[in-house]
Amino acid sequence: MALSRPVVVVTELDDLTADLVITELHGRGVPVVRFDPGQPGAVTFSAYAGAGRSWHGPLVTPTRAFGLDDARAVYYRRPSPYTAVAGLDAQEREFATAQARHGLGGLLAALPDCLYVNHPHRNAGAESKPRQIAMAARAGLEVPPTLITNDPDAARAFASEHGPVVYKPLRSTEYRQGGEPRTIWVRPVDAGEIGDGVAACPHLFQQVVRKTADIRVAAVGRELFATRITIDGDHLDWRLDYDRLTFARIDVPGPVRSGIHTYLDAFGLAFGAFDFALGHDGVWRFYECNPNGQWAFVDDHTTKAIATALTDLLEKGLPT
Repeated sequence: MALSRPVVVVTELDDLTADLVITELHGRGVPVVRFDPGQPGAVTFSAYAGAGRSWHGPLVTPTRAFGLDDARAVYYRRPSPYTAVAGLDAQEREFATAQARHGLGGLLAALPDCLYVNHPHRNAGAESKPRQIAMAARAGLEVPPTLITNDPDAARAFASEHGPVVYKPLRSTEYRQGGEPRTIWVRPVDAGEIGDGVAACPHLFQQVVRKTADIRVAAVGRELFATRITIDGDHLDWRLDYDRLTFARIDVPGPVRSGIHTYLDAFGLAFGAFDFALGHDGVWRFYECNPNGQWAFVDDHTTKAIATALTDLLEKGLPT
């Protein structure tokens, strides 16, 4: 049975963060279709266009169905990478995976008259750290001195002038050591340990912020939900040990609030997860904005408020 004007949730099947929003949508009687397009056989669809109409036709999951032109909103969370059905050779898998990514993925990015939180192309465009830093500075947010370089001499000079500094990967990628997966964390470096290996690829170096706490801001439309994150100890990257974190709600200063809205508008985002350092001088310094970041790890009250705000946005859809 096809659902009328559902919210479409595009994500992997064990996404507990999406579950919070789906539960609230169900509680309001809003129909939901959830699926992971990266899984072969997850959906069957037939999309038609022409004669003055954009894409329309049925999309069917094992438990739900809807018309492609009936979606009121898409909550584009964290789908798994596109893969192919079993039994294909390497060339066939590559071909089939590309067709799925550009066929089904393309359709999910082209649904007519629906709200995206966020549109996948907007997410992709906002993931670049160089673009993030440039836009944050343009929006009036304070950015620590930062260098991206593949020149070892420039890296050593920067570390000498602005030390202490940290190294940050420009993008999280799969990295294995001895066959075991490894995470590349933010880590401190000094000028003396920067070797000529920097020339192998671009590296990001940034001045360490003398901070009293970290701050995560979840922006949902025009609403901001800010959490002060304090760690029991001294870690540059608070993600290393969630068990040692404490959370407290905090107000967003007016200039930071304005900068966040300017940043979101520039990238065309309805949601963003911003990370700031709260300096000893009281200044909020921008680290990054994950356009599809996690938000359900903070205190229960704030988590509930974010879920409610997202549900409000998705239920309403585009202005009529």
